[in-house]
Amino acid sequence: MSLVSVDQQRLERVVREFGARWTSAAADIETYLAGQVADTSHREVVGPLVAASGASGVVRVGGGEVAVWGDPDVPEMAFSVTKTVVSVVAGLAFDDGLLVPDQPVHQVVDAPEFHGPHNERITWRHLLQQSSQWEGELWGKPTSVDAQSFRERTEVHGTPPGEGWAYNDVRMNLLAYALTLLFGRSLPDVLRERVMDPLGASDRWSWHGYRTSVIDLDRRRVEVVSGGAHWGGGLVVPARDLALIGQLFLDRGIHAGARLLSAEWVDQSWAPCPVKPEYGYLWWLNDEQVPWPGAPTTGRSARGNGGRHLLWVDPARDLVLASHWTEEPLDLIRDVSQTVTSATG
Repeated sequence: MSLVSVDQQRLERVVREFGARWTSAAADIETYLAGQVADTSHREVVGPLVAASGASGVVRVGGGEVAVWGDPDVPEMAFSVTKTVVSVVAGLAFDDGLLVPDQPVHQVVDAPEFHGPHNERITWRHLLQQSSQWEGELWGKPTSVDAQSFRERTEVHGTPPGEGWAYNDVRMNLLAYALTLLFGRSLPDVLRERVMDPLGASDRWSWHGYRTSVIDLDRRRVEVVSGGAHWGGGLVVPARDLALIGQLFLDRGIHAGARLLSAEWVDQSWAPCPVKPEYGYLWWLNDEQVPWPGAPTTGRSARGNGGRHLLWVDPARDLVLASHWTEEPLDLIRDVSQTVTSATG
C-alpha cells in the first residue's frame, strides 16, 4: 500500500510563489498568439481566443484537493494540453470497439485525407503518437506551416508512417476530424457526456475549432474542434476541471466506483512511442527526464505553450498538478513534488 504525506506549509509557500509568476504578455492574447506562428502568411487567427487572466492552478494528493493558486475556476486556453484530451476521447472510441490502434484509419473513416499510398498506411496509433508523417492541408492550414515541428527540428520528410515523429497541430486537427467522423458527433458532446459530467466538472469549460472547421454530418452542421491553439480555438478549461481529468488517469479510469475509461487505455496512453520514447498517446512520459529534467521519472504530463499550461500526473506520489499561465513550470513540478513524500507499507 502506498502511504503519501504532504508538507502542507511548504506546499502553501510554493503555490504562493508560483501564483505570482504568470505570462502577463498573454493578456493581449492575439498579439501573444501571433508570436507563436513562424510563417507570417499563416498568422491569421481563425478560432476564438481567451485573454489570460493570471496564473491559476490546483494540486491534488490522495484523491483530494490540497492547494490552489489564482482562481482555478476561471476558464483559460489550454493550448497543447488539448492534445491529451483528444487522446481521452480516442480512449472512449477504443473502449466502444470503434478504434483499433493498429487499424488503418481509412478502413473505418471515409475521408479523402486518408486516400493514397502513404495515407492509407496511417493507423490510429500513428496519429495518437504523432508519427503519421501525413502531409497535406486541413481547414486551410498546410502541415508545412506549423511552427512547432520545424522549431524543434523534429520534422522528417518522406518517411513512412511510424518511422518519424513531429509535433504538428495540423496533424492533430486531422485526428480530431477523424474521431468526429468515427463518432458521428462533436467531440465536446462526447467528452461532456462520457467524462466531464460524470467527473462532476463545471459547465465553464468549452472546446472550439475554427470558423472553417465545420462539416455536414447526417444533415447536421457539426464543428470539428482543434487539437491545439496555434490559430485559436482548442480547449478552454478551468484548472480545477483539468485536474479532474488527471485524477481519472491516476485512478486508472475509475471515478466514484464507476469506470469511465478502461485501464487498458491508460496503460496504452503511457506506453512509449518506438520512435519517440518520451511520448505516448499524446502524453509526455518523464522516464528519461525528457522533457522535464530533474523532475520525477514517474510523472506523465500534458503540456501546452512550453508548459505554461500543464497537467502533471505522478502515480508514485498520488499527485495531480494542473496549472494555467504559470511561468517556470519545471520548477513548479520539482517544488510541488518535493512537498509530497511516499513510502511503501
